[in-house]
Amino acid sequence: MKPAALAPNLIDHFYRGGDRIAALRGIEQTSEFQPEEWLGATVSRADHGDIGLARTVDGELLRDLVGAEPAAWVGADHADAASSTDTGILVKLLDARQRLPVHVHPSRAFAAGHLDCPYGKTEAWFILDAEPGAAVHLGWSEPVDRDELDRRRDAQDSEWMLSRMNRIEVSRGMGVVVPAGTVHAIDEGIFLAEVQEPTDFSIVLEWSVTTSTRDESHLGLGFDTVMPAVSVEALGPDALQRLISRADLTARSASAASLLAAAADPYFRVLHAAPPTGGAVALDPGFAVALVLEGSGEFAGADERVDYRAGQVFAVPSGFGPWEVRGTGSVLVATPGVGWPHSLAAGGIV
Repeated sequence: MKPAALAPNLIDHFYRGGDRIAALRGIEQTSEFQPEEWLGATVSRADHGDIGLARTVDGELLRDLVGAEPAAWVGADHADAASSTDTGILVKLLDARQRLPVHVHPSRAFAAGHLDCPYGKTEAWFILDAEPGAAVHLGWSEPVDRDELDRRRDAQDSEWMLSRMNRIEVSRGMGVVVPAGTVHAIDEGIFLAEVQEPTDFSIVLEWSVTTSTRDESHLGLGFDTVMPAVSVEALGPDALQRLISRADLTARSASAASLLAAAADPYFRVLHAAPPTGGAVALDPGFAVALVLEGSGEFAGADERVDYRAGQVFAVPSGFGPWEVRGTGSVLVATPGVGWPHSLAAGGIV
């Protein structure tokens, strides 16, 4: 088993963007509405067939490869995963050239009770680039009344919603964890890597700035059912700071650096591997998605070597064993959360 290089996987969407994805990946952008690339995905967009599923450069669906050899791809404990094709994470590149709508993702408890799925959609953003003054909006800055929120949602009062949310200016190297149930939005001008639970569940409170409709904004369940999944509590300054991290992507070290706040650990991790000259960064065995931001070199396992270069993306199987990043690379390595998949099988609903 060795890492599989993945083909470009741009996704057409309702918002503009994608030029920085194309530049990083060394590919042509064929539409201004290709703001996302799904990396290492074995799940597809909701209600969109196979759209989103990752393929290797040889054209094979990663989902099929994992399903054929789940133990080799995700480890001997794969039986505790949600399915034979479950890798525990979904990774995306997201390049927004317009503001995204205010929306929310459900928790595991809600998904288990209403969507027949053990995963909700806690996610995190790692900022790769941002125009000066660009910000993300995360959580309410003050408690909101549920009835008032319903009225403002029905009126599509964007100003009311955004004015009551925490606004955080972002820059390269910042990480932001977005807990399930928390309202959020992203300004235009931000390029980020997103890691999340492997679902496509969204409750859209501000559909009027998208091509979606009200009927496409509540998971097919109706707003009366989904609105209890939306937190109306304030996300105060202390709680907010516990979701934010900062890192220097120019730093080089013999150890992998964790790029997200500890709040992300039960769901996923994102590590930075940038070895010093002549050195290596050691990584534990397990499924991972590796995104090469800069440089070149090799991924070295016990028995296999795979060359990498800037702009490539790899799915790394558990069967590769303990491995090292060597060379001049700056590599983001996304993995499932601590204790996965046992935490999922044990009913780790949070």
